[in-house]
Amino acid sequence: MKRYSAFAVAREALNYHMGWERAWASPEPKKKYDVIIIGAGGHGLATAYYLGKNFGITNVAIIEKGWLGGGNTGRNTTIIRSNYLQDPSAAIYEKARSLYETMSQDLNYNVMFSPRGVIMLAQTEHEVRGYQRTAHANALQGVKTEFISPARVKEIVPIINLSGPRYPVLGGLWQARGGTARHDAVAWGYVRACSDMGMDVIQKCEVTGVRQERGKVVGVDTSRGPIDCDKLGMVVAGNAGHVAGMAGFRLPVESVALQALVSEPIKPCMDCVVMANTVHGYMSQSDKGEMVIGGGTDGFNNYTQRGSFHHAEETVRALVETFPMVARLKMLRQWGGIVDVTGDRSPIIGKAPVEGIFINCGWGTGGFKAIPGSGWGFAELMAKGYSPLTAEFGLDRFHQGRFIDESVAAGVAH
Repeated sequence: MKRYSAFAVAREALNYHMGWERAWASPEPKKKYDVIIIGAGGHGLATAYYLGKNFGITNVAIIEKGWLGGGNTGRNTTIIRSNYLQDPSAAIYEKARSLYETMSQDLNYNVMFSPRGVIMLAQTEHEVRGYQRTAHANALQGVKTEFISPARVKEIVPIINLSGPRYPVLGGLWQARGGTARHDAVAWGYVRACSDMGMDVIQKCEVTGVRQERGKVVGVDTSRGPIDCDKLGMVVAGNAGHVAGMAGFRLPVESVALQALVSEPIKPCMDCVVMANTVHGYMSQSDKGEMVIGGGTDGFNNYTQRGSFHHAEETVRALVETFPMVARLKMLRQWGGIVDVTGDRSPIIGKAPVEGIFINCGWGTGGFKAIPGSGWGFAELMAKGYSPLTAEFGLDRFHQGRFIDESVAAGVAH
C-alpha cells in the first residue's frame, strides 16, 4: 500500500494522478476464516484493525450487507467526548478519545479530527448538580473536564442566548479535548489499513444464517454462499437483535430511529460542540459551514432510516430558543439511523450464549465517539477471551442487576 503524503500528492500530480492504486481490495469470500466480523461499520472495522495490529490475527473477513460505512457510521453527527459518569464508561470512551487524537497518523489517513471542545449545557438546577457530580467523577477517572459558569459559556459560544424564554443557561460541563471527526474518513481509514494487512472486506454480502455444531459456531450462511469461521463477531448496531435471533438467542435491546439534519452553509460562527439535554438538541458547525443539528430518538421501536417530522420540529424549536440567530436558516438535508438501546443506556460487549460468538451492540446514540475504544477492547476480548476495557459490559450484568446507568451522561435522553 502506498503511503499518503504531501510528497505523494505532488508526485502524482506530475503524472496527472494516474498512479494512484485502489484504496482497498474487493475480494471474493474464501471458504474459511479464523474470524468473521458481521458489520463493516466503524466498530466492526476497528475491531478487525486491532485484531491485526495488536494480536497479529489477519485471516479475517468483514462482511457487510450493504456498503462500507453505509449504516450509522455515515449517519451521525460526529461528536467525540468522554465525559461519562460511570467508571467503565469513562474508561472506554476516554480510550477512544485518545486514539482519535493519533488516528490520522496511525492509519496514514486524514480523519479530520478536530478537538474543538464540547459543552453540555446545564439549564435546570438538577442538571447543575448532575454535571458538577460528573466533573468530580471525571477528575477521579483522569478525564479532564470542568463545570463552567454562564459567563464562560458565553465567552466560548458568543451566539448563545443565556436567558432563554423557557430554560436559562446556568452553566455547562466543558471538555476542551472533545470535538469532532469526519465519519466517512474514519471508516475509509480503517478499511484501507485492514485491506493492507490482507483482510477481506466483503460488501453486498448479507448474512442469512448462523451455523452451529454442538453449541459452537462454525460459520455463517450468506447471500454469496456459506463461509466457515472459528470465531464470529456481531457488530451490526440496530440490527443486533435480528442477527442474534439467527444464532438462537435474544438481546435486551430496542431498535429505534435517531435523526439529524444540517442547515445551509453560513460563515463561521461557532467553533465548538454544544449539547442541550433539557431542550433536547445539540449543534456544531461543519468545515463547510453547515450547522449540524441532532435530536432525540423516536418514541416507538422501528427500523426506518427516515425519522419523523415532529422530532425535527421539536429539536429546531428548542435550538432557536438557545441560538436565536439560526431561526432564519433553511434546512439543507435530513437523515436518520437505526440505533439499539439497552435498559441502562450502556453498550453490550461480551461473549454470547453460543461458544465462539462475541457481541458488540447497544451503543444507542453514543456509537461514533466510541469506535476506536470499542474496537480496541472487542479485539482483545475476541483474541484473548478477556479485556479489562470491556469486562463490565457483558450480557451477564442484566442477570446480576449491576447496571451501568448512563441515562443522564448520554447527553440527550434516549
